[in-house]
Amino acid sequence: MALGGDQILMQGGLHPTLPLEWYEELLQDIKVRFPEVNIHGFSPPEIHHFTKVSKRPLREVLERLARAGLGSLPGGGGEILVDRVRQAMTRGKVLTDDWLEVHREWHRLGGKSTATMMFGHIETLAERVEHLDRLRRLQDETGGFTAFICWSFQPENTEMADIPPAGPFEYLKTQAVARLYLDNFPNIQSSWVTQGREIGQLALLFGANDMGSLMIEENVVSAAGTVHHLTLDQMRSAISQLGWIPRRRNVFYELLEDEPADAARARARAVPLPVAVATP
Repeated sequence: MALGGDQILMQGGLHPTLPLEWYEELLQDIKVRFPEVNIHGFSPPEIHHFTKVSKRPLREVLERLARAGLGSLPGGGGEILVDRVRQAMTRGKVLTDDWLEVHREWHRLGGKSTATMMFGHIETLAERVEHLDRLRRLQDETGGFTAFICWSFQPENTEMADIPPAGPFEYLKTQAVARLYLDNFPNIQSSWVTQGREIGQLALLFGANDMGSLMIEENVVSAAGTVHHLTLDQMRSAISQLGWIPRRRNVFYELLEDEPADAARARARAVPLPVAVATP
């Protein structure tokens, strides 16, 4: 909180024995100490795993987590939403229909979530399209996704390190296609965390309208050997250099006032340009 953080993205592995109550207590403890912080937590594979360990229905698990303090769901563990791919490259992770069902049920409860795609490994181009199509159909049904984020597989320090990494061109092309296909998604997020500042900035010209979050700490792609950092000033500069107006948002894509309202309106009138969003 002292650094201005307003959200925790919390994801982990599939613990074989921890009960649902343990996760409820974790959420409650965080909210007691930091009531204003949104907990963007537990990927669909984790949620599905909770139902197996607790032997409780999905809806009940989600309701209990929400009461304990869960604010929104990330789209982690999506990889490619095609069972052939998931069975070949994951161990014990939820398959496609159940991954989607976690989001569907969360949306039915009034919750919001994000959707992701990690590409550039063993999938075909047709399977990338199938992934996008499954997301599009669920969004048509529920409208609960706030944003889509894609990034290329980072093979270093993984058991699939022999796979050549997809380059920036492949990333930008895939994101542009996703923006066209997912026209029912209100936001597309640039993945500067995996691509670096320059390509992350260029992604704003390839369909993205959001630079994502300014992170205090990141432990996922960095474990695979990919480490990129941006300060808030660098993020604002990346947006402004393209002639766009940087604005802060929360996880629900509600714009936050980070300058006097009159000044913001005057600047917007003077420079009638689109808005790229950056978060604290």
